[in-house]
Amino acid sequence: MAKNLELKLKVDSHEEILERIKEIGAERAAALNQTDTYFKIDSGLLKLREFDGKNELIKYLRNEAGGERWSDYQVLNIEGEEVKGFFCSLFPVETVVKKTRVLYLYDDTRIHLDTVESLGTFIELETLVLDGDETDAKKRFDKIVELLRLPLGKQLKTSYRNLMLEK
Repeated sequence: MAKNLELKLKVDSHEEILERIKEIGAERAAALNQTDTYFKIDSGLLKLREFDGKNELIKYLRNEAGGERWSDYQVLNIEGEEVKGFFCSLFPVETVVKKTRVLYLYDDTRIHLDTVESLGTFIELETLVLDGDETDAKKRFDKIVELLRLPLGKQLKTSYRNLMLEK
């Protein structure tokens, strides 16, 4: 499984953060319309992500109670015309999250500017652990948090799934 260190913050708008993203020279990688269907499973989270005619099945494990949000995850690219129907026939659906995501890349960190239907506006960071080196990932993560001047104390230690289920 791959591993990353994550951060999620609810924001009033993306404007101020977008200026900082441009200042540090992060590369705009994509603008995506994504639909994540979360399925009920015994441990971890399982979601089918649909975007641009593609399907990804994503399973991840994350300790939401800890101080830092380390995630172990696996992504499977799936082809077919009835992918969602297939998985819906196997697993109960918990919730569906629809969002517009603008993706930026900086030093092996994915910066997501998300507008989530029914939830609002967010920024997410996902810093990839390279060669199993969590210490290096933490240093890169702390650097981007500092450069973007993000308030760690206001982070949401939960998934969009949980936020939707709490509504």
